[in-house]
Order: sequence, then structure tokens, then C-alpha cells
Amino acid sequence: MPETFANLILDPPVRGFLHFPETPNTNGLVLAHGAGGDANSPFLIALAEVFKDAGFTVLRCNLPFRQNRSFGPPRPGDAVRDRAGLKNAVGGMRNLASGRVFLAGHSYGGRQATMLCAEEPELAGGLLLLSYPLHAPGRPDQLRTQHLPNLRTSALFVHGTRDPFGTIEEMQAALKLIPAKTKLLPVEGVGHDLGFKGKSRNGALPAAVLNTFRSFLE
Repeated sequence: MPETFANLILDPPVRGFLHFPETPNTNGLVLAHGAGGDANSPFLIALAEVFKDAGFTVLRCNLPFRQNRSFGPPRPGDAVRDRAGLKNAVGGMRNLASGRVFLAGHSYGGRQATMLCAEEPELAGGLLLLSYPLHAPGRPDQLRTQHLPNLRTSALFVHGTRDPFGTIEEMQAALKLIPAKTKLLPVEGVGHDLGFKGKSRNGALPAAVLNTFRSFLE
């Protein structure tokens, strides 16, 4: 079982769950959830376990907005504090992993991770972005890409072919705005939840994400 991790000294505090590998590879991974979820998202748990088994020290963290409210989406004023929470989580992971620290996030968590790294390009060794919310469903004219030309951190995007937050073609166009190394991993036939909804589990996906991420970084 993962250990609970709480650092009440930092502001915002870092709270979530740690997964310690039996044979560490010195690298760390911080996982952030989406707007409607929390650190106990089934997909984040599954992903944390496969990365842990591969030697990564993993932190599934609750963003500050979720620490303050157990349900509901973030509010317009939450984003700046949520990014500060992610920065603190990366700093906390550096005390546990002596190698590279990577930052990952589903949907809203991934978007905040890209915005943070666009502001601080040396913060993370790479990004893993799950179901990046390119635009609100039905609003392809309102793209969330303004910061992407400033993103200089290598980034792997994992995206369902039925995701209403962006088509594969829209994602491919968005990635061309990023000056850093990027890769898009399409996941056939799934939506924004990447096949993890209710009792449904896309069991092969976490290992596929791990293998693609490792080869991408090499």
C-alpha cells in the first residue's frame, strides 16, 4: 500500500500518496488529477503502480483546490495556487529521488503542469500529459494554447480518439506550437477518461504509457 505523504510546512501544502519502488531507478514522478477527480483516480493509481514497479518513486498528489473542497471543479481563482502546489510537489519529490523528476497530470492537472513548466522550464525533466483539455467540449474556437510556444520541456501527450476536449487532428496541430520535443500517443476508441470510468478499466494502457514514455525520453 502507498504511504500517505503530507508536508504542512509548505504553502500550499503537498498532500497525497507515495509509491516507493523495491529497486529505485533514482527517478521520481509527480501525478496530478483532473478537475473532477482527486489523487484516488483509478487511472492515476494504476499508472502509479506500473511506474513504481519500473523503479520510479511516485507521488499521487491532491491539488490545492481539492485539498480545500472534496468535490466540484476548480474555481477561476484556483489555478495560480494549484500551480504553486505542483511546484512544491516537485520540490518535495527532489528530496526523495536523486535523479530526474517528471511531472504528469490528467486533464486540468496536465494543463496546469504545462503552464507551470512554460514559466519555469528547468522545473521538470519531462512532462506526461493525459487527456490534455485543448478546448471545452463544443468550443474548438477557444483553444487553450496561448502558453504552448513557451513550453521548452519535453512532453508526451496521451489522448483518446473520442475525447470531446480535442480531436487527434487538433492535438497534432497544437503540438506544432511547442518548441520542445513532443510525441502524441493516441488511444483508440476512448474518451477523456482514457477507458477508466466507473468499473471500466483499460488494463493495458498504463504499461503502454510507461513504455512509450521511457522510449520517448531516451
